[in-house]
Amino acid sequence: MNIILMGLPGAGKGTQAERIVQEFHIPHISTGDMFRAAVKNETPLGLEAKSYMDKGLLVPDEVTIGIVKERLAQDDCKKGFLLDGFPRTVPQAEALTETLKELGRGIDHVIHIDVERGSLIERLTGRWICPVCGASYHTLFNPPKTAGVCDKDGGVLYQRDDDKPEVVTQRLDVNIAQAQPLIDYYSKQGLLRTINGEQDIQVVFAEIASLLRG
Repeated sequence: MNIILMGLPGAGKGTQAERIVQEFHIPHISTGDMFRAAVKNETPLGLEAKSYMDKGLLVPDEVTIGIVKERLAQDDCKKGFLLDGFPRTVPQAEALTETLKELGRGIDHVIHIDVERGSLIERLTGRWICPVCGASYHTLFNPPKTAGVCDKDGGVLYQRDDDKPEVVTQRLDVNIAQAQPLIDYYSKQGLLRTINGEQDIQVVFAEIASLLRG
C-alpha cells in the first residue's frame, strides 16, 4: 500500500502518520524529519535545506527529489510506504510518478487533511520544543506544567525559527499557493480523498483508516 499524506504545516500529518504506520505496518517517510536530521548533522544537504527552512521557504525540488528517490529504493519500502510532506508541487508529483514507474509501482491513496489557515497559525505559533529530549509542547493545547520548562527533564523550551509568527505566516502563504495545483493533479487521477482536520484526532484517524481499508 503506497500512500501520500497531504496537508499544510500544522494540519496534523505527523500525528496521523504515526497511527497509519502502526495500523498498516508500512514505513513513514517524512521529508521534514530527513531535512532536520541533515541540519542537525550539518551535512552539505542539511545546510542548504536549513537556509530555506529558516526563511519559511520550500526546499528546492532537486534536493527533495534526490532524498526521496534514495529512500524509496530501500528494502523496507518494498511492501509499501507512507509519504508525508512530499510531493509539494506538481513537478515533484510528476517526478515521483516517474520514479515509481522505474520501480514498477504506483500510488494507491492520496489523503488530504484540510485545516483552515487561521487554525493552522494558532497551532504552529504556540509550539515549543525541548532541546534535551525533543518533547513538543503547545501553549494552548499541551502546555508544560511550568511555563518554558520541559516536564520530563527540566530542559528550557525553545521555539524553532520556522514556528515563529512572521515565518509561519510566510510559510503558510507559500504552501497554500502551491497546494491547489497538486490537489487538482491527484483529484484528476481519482486518487484524492479530503479529510476534515478540524475534527478530533481520533475521528480524523477513523476516517482515514476507513478509506484505506476501503
